[in-house]
Amino acid sequence: MSDPRPRATVLVVEDEEYVRDSLVELLRARGFAPRAVAGVPEALATLERAPVDVVLTDYRMPGASGLDLVRSLHASSPEVPVVVLTGHGNVASAVECLQAGASDFILKPADPAALEVALTRALATRALQREVRYLRGAADAEGEPLGRSPAWTRTMQMVEAAAASGSTVLLRGESGTGKELLARLIHRRSARAGGPYVRVNCAAVPVEIWESEFFGHRKGSFTGAASDREGRFHLADGGTLFLDEIGAMPPAAQAKLLRATQDGEFDRLGDTQPTRVDVRIVAATNADLEADIKAGHFRQDLFYRLAVLQVMVPPLRERPEDIPLLAGFFAAQVAARLGRPAPTLTPDVVSRLQAYSFPGNVRELQNVIERALILNPREGLRGLDLAPEAGLPTPAPRPAAADAPGDPAPDADLNLREVLTRHERALLVEADKRAHGVRKETARLLGIDPRNLAYYLRKHGLDE
Repeated sequence: MSDPRPRATVLVVEDEEYVRDSLVELLRARGFAPRAVAGVPEALATLERAPVDVVLTDYRMPGASGLDLVRSLHASSPEVPVVVLTGHGNVASAVECLQAGASDFILKPADPAALEVALTRALATRALQREVRYLRGAADAEGEPLGRSPAWTRTMQMVEAAAASGSTVLLRGESGTGKELLARLIHRRSARAGGPYVRVNCAAVPVEIWESEFFGHRKGSFTGAASDREGRFHLADGGTLFLDEIGAMPPAAQAKLLRATQDGEFDRLGDTQPTRVDVRIVAATNADLEADIKAGHFRQDLFYRLAVLQVMVPPLRERPEDIPLLAGFFAAQVAARLGRPAPTLTPDVVSRLQAYSFPGNVRELQNVIERALILNPREGLRGLDLAPEAGLPTPAPRPAAADAPGDPAPDADLNLREVLTRHERALLVEADKRAHGVRKETARLLGIDPRNLAYYLRKHGLDE
């Protein structure tokens, strides 16, 4: 017999002493850690003093019954599973116990193997419930995306409108800008907030198992299909399916995704009838999908189906006003995890952070803050040496430009955002010229990820 969860504590509630002793001996032999009481009042008192993993109770006892215990625990400690054991069972009493919150119902004399299976299953269910609560709590702990800059405010206005619409949404922007955080926010603010939120990274799913991963399969439908499997679409029924890195989806799979998105149905491997689902799609990409369409790598009809609403997520360098807010949040978060007080961001640190271009965007800022606090346990961010070896990149030197003298003329335009935008466009044009239109080489000259080049070209109207 397989070993159950090692030393899981089981509270045995049984009024007959010889039965109680037999159960304790049996459970101990099977690897559990049993405790025993003679009735419901003693059980409730024991549970107040020390928690247990599962309760095994007789159904009929003098005074309060096992059903009374099930109801009491379901009201006060619903996370504690209860298995009911009785020698006077019938269908009606079993149904009543299960409806009251019992995990299982077993007849006396209990088969040892069946009893172990029931207890192990109850423990597994409890572990799953804990995991669900943790994941929901982690999602809630993410809170609201932070930012007050005009660029971020416009993005949030689009997100709010998209969440309320119920339409398919395509989030576009560089890596690390917070697209997944916004996808979760869209789900939480939508009418589907009570339904599941399922995420899948399209770039991480091998082509060979793509169809099974998304749509599921029946046992025996192909070699190695040892059991039935529900795909991501079925798991997201009634909720939101977030398709991250949608541009990496293999072309062979795009037609099936289009059908599932457009018609709300798909064919699971091994099924003879299509499966219908009600799923909202939120997709995200940092790729140039328009270029992929022209190259024949991405279906145009799928693009239009996904891009009913497009939300452009700005890079961090376009929202420098938000850097102090984000840095302070990350610093407090890391400090709390390390058991330290939240550090203060000095004006010098803030100015250096705002001067850096952050090619990795918000994710890079978070990593920078975390590394700085770990490498400077005494000083934190106060008096931080901003050299690269201290964990914070030195701001990249700005390339020289013919129209960018050291001292501006008295009548020069001093609007920093507009000046930087003009220079950014000029650099793009020059890099494209030197690379003879080869985008990978253009990105290399600019020192950016080739996947992010498309964003800059669209921003400055150079994508054609």
